[in-house]
Amino acid sequence: MNDLSRRRALGTLGGGALLLGGCDRLAATQPLQHAFHGAEGLTYRVQRLLTPRDAMAPEFHGADLSPVFRSNGTAMPASADYAASLASDFRDYRLHVGGLVARPLAIPLDRLKALPQRAQITRHDCVEGWSAIGKWTGPALGPILRFAGLSQAARYVVFHCFDDFGGTAYYESIDLVDAFHPQTILAWALNDRPLPVANGAPVRVRIERQLGYKHAKYVRAIEAVASLDRIGRGKGGYWEDVGDYAWYAGI
Repeated sequence: MNDLSRRRALGTLGGGALLLGGCDRLAATQPLQHAFHGAEGLTYRVQRLLTPRDAMAPEFHGADLSPVFRSNGTAMPASADYAASLASDFRDYRLHVGGLVARPLAIPLDRLKALPQRAQITRHDCVEGWSAIGKWTGPALGPILRFAGLSQAARYVVFHCFDDFGGTAYYESIDLVDAFHPQTILAWALNDRPLPVANGAPVRVRIERQLGYKHAKYVRAIEAVASLDRIGRGKGGYWEDVGDYAWYAGI
């Protein structure tokens, strides 16, 4: 983690506890929006200060696996690019890594599977109120970013996805603390089988110390950036942009 220690994750974008549904109408007023965003930012900073960077999310045993790992959100991306890649069994898939890196990458799925792998059995906690335990397999994100030559100017990692909602491209983002966490992996397998389409094939990110909506499915590109201001509406993710959820969803 030496690279990470040299790159202080100073993120000032708001995060923290999710807004309760019953508070949405009140939160729509400008003064209360500022108050909520300030509280979210405080939660983010306090958690980063008090929680060790390498603190691990709980891991479970094979006997704990949920009989069904349900899907939510998009079950089948509508994009033509995704349809073509799916039709080829993802043989033409390339995971692009770019932005503030010295060596942009285009990693085929077979190459991704050949990298050192991490398998972890963890609980997925959905903001909608359900949980499931699954086994995820894939390479850790941190070494890939190191190999790409992450710039000292980078502060966030953005996941661009194949799916969209109402014509708006889906994306999510995390800071470098979570990007280099050992449990943050680019999962291509669920329960020792290739990811089903409904669960994010060919690749989804697993960020085990955050709630489920941060675990972007159908990842096509990873972009290292200094700021989130010019991506989407500038709040760090699709659901964050539309005002439903907070950017930081640490658990």
